[in-house]
Amino acid sequence: METWELILLFSSSLLGGLGIFLFKKDNSNRLKLVLSFSGAYLFAITVLHLMPDVYSSGNPQIGLYILGGFLLQILMEQFSEGIEHGHIHKHSHKHYIFPFGIMISLCLHAFLEGMPLAQGQHKELVYGIALHHIPAAFALGSVLLENKLSKGSVTSLLILFALMSPLGYWLSFEIGQGSIGNIEVYFDRIMGVVIGIFLHISTTILFESSVDHKFNLKKIVAVLLGVSIALAGFFMH
Repeated sequence: METWELILLFSSSLLGGLGIFLFKKDNSNRLKLVLSFSGAYLFAITVLHLMPDVYSSGNPQIGLYILGGFLLQILMEQFSEGIEHGHIHKHSHKHYIFPFGIMISLCLHAFLEGMPLAQGQHKELVYGIALHHIPAAFALGSVLLENKLSKGSVTSLLILFALMSPLGYWLSFEIGQGSIGNIEVYFDRIMGVVIGIFLHISTTILFESSVDHKFNLKKIVAVLLGVSIALAGFFMH
């Protein structure tokens, strides 16, 4: 388990969320470019690295876990309102209540993403999760502020969210080392679930980051940059 990976996962989520205190609320265009880049990178590393590795395990049922992860993400989005791929929803409710469904869904989502990292074979996955969590944390922070929470409460909840992927990483590592129990044989299935989640998130980002599906040069450049970086890692691997 690499300390720098834990720090990167934590800091990317926390700093992405705390960005709401530094930037104007109307960041839709910049956010879409960040989303396009991260979505393209996430999709590319899933296709180039994660899927070939997980299918090489020889488990004939791995496709079921990928499908299960895809469907699980659809279910979680019913509670998270799509924040994991950068959606910032404006609500007109006169009375605000703490969005428990959003927090629980996002924390579970981040925890699951961190678990496969314990294998230590996917540096690209660490970068992908870190990139993906920046706009997700920003959107989460925006929703929490919109629900009239204090800055202290928002910061505390963002810290909780930022801890989830490192916690999943740590727990999975300890299990794999036999400190808690030996379930190393399940890593390919966990990875399958995460691949399904990534496929849903990345494709949703790429399809939804365009307005009326019009040609957008900046988006094309962001997508090509994300894919290019993933390809560079693939050929240097």
